[in-house]
Amino acid sequence: MEIERKWLVKGWPEGLPLLYEQNMRQGYLVVNPTVRIREEQKTGKKKHYILCFKSSGTLARKEIEMEIEREKFEELEDLIGHPLIPKTRRTYALPDGNRLEVNEVDKGLETEFMYAEIEYKTEEEARMWEPLSAGLQEYLDREVTEVPGQTMGAYWIRTRLHA
Repeated sequence: MEIERKWLVKGWPEGLPLLYEQNMRQGYLVVNPTVRIREEQKTGKKKHYILCFKSSGTLARKEIEMEIEREKFEELEDLIGHPLIPKTRRTYALPDGNRLEVNEVDKGLETEFMYAEIEYKTEEEARMWEPLSAGLQEYLDREVTEVPGQTMGAYWIRTRLHA
């Protein structure tokens, strides 16, 4: 089960310990429910190729991820037939032990944007968590968790399928 909240942000946060950075490319075979492929690589580490299935939902949804071989990833990328979405993700440690994942999407394109997510253990924890508790009330001031059209799948449709 994936339980997460999402915010649109501007720039990288300041004053938080950076745990790692990774570069990604992802694309969608289906968006509702989600069937996605992703290539991801932490700085200085090996590339991983992930096939992901996600149920419908916003705050909480079922998620199944499995690593696949590069060749299978490339076959699926070819099947998709649209440019994958490049992302840079920086993961930061929060004082409460949670992690803030900040993503820069389609850098250099007109549609470029940034968003942040925090994954939680329970829905109750997610609903109760406040940005003020981490000193991020100004940075995380535009929550879009429940806003229609704010998923990466919706972004895929807008920028790859209907471009």
